[in-house]
Amino acid sequence: MKIRKSREADFDALLAIVNEAAQAYRGVIPADRWREPYMPPDELKQEIANGVIFWVVEADRRLVAMMGIQDKDEVVLVRHAYVMPTVQRTGVGTRLLRHLEGLTQKSILIGTWADAAWAIAFYQRNGYRVVPNAYKDALLRKYWSIPARQVETSVVLANARWMQDRQRAPAHSSP
Repeated sequence: MKIRKSREADFDALLAIVNEAAQAYRGVIPADRWREPYMPPDELKQEIANGVIFWVVEADRRLVAMMGIQDKDEVVLVRHAYVMPTVQRTGVGTRLLRHLEGLTQKSILIGTWADAAWAIAFYQRNGYRVVPNAYKDALLRKYWSIPARQVETSVVLANARWMQDRQRAPAHSSP
């Protein structure tokens, strides 16, 4: 398996990974947030235009996982992390996450659906913690461009660096 930055030629494979892996959300996330396809091509193009840099795992000359990273001033966001169902629970996602962590010294934040228990558990196994609700909405509004309904139905997870920074910050400081 090889981890590499995605290329323009990977676009269709990225869409296929997102839309196949996101089938796990069907019937789990709020029905008003589900759509088919889960991520249309124009949305992926917009994410790339907005600075999300995708990294992929290539196995046997085909892409099996993807994860984006987006620099947002004082933090980095992990965006659109998907692993093909056929290779889930084999360590591929963890290897890709560790690779992205190695690309930054900044605090890392990850947003996901509150009802996606498997995704939350994955990040928790990898050292991330769900941020307190007192911070969640403000973080989602500050760093993500998502509808209010998605803010309501999402959680944010943070790495230890972000949590330590919050403990050192004055109580009145913003997220």
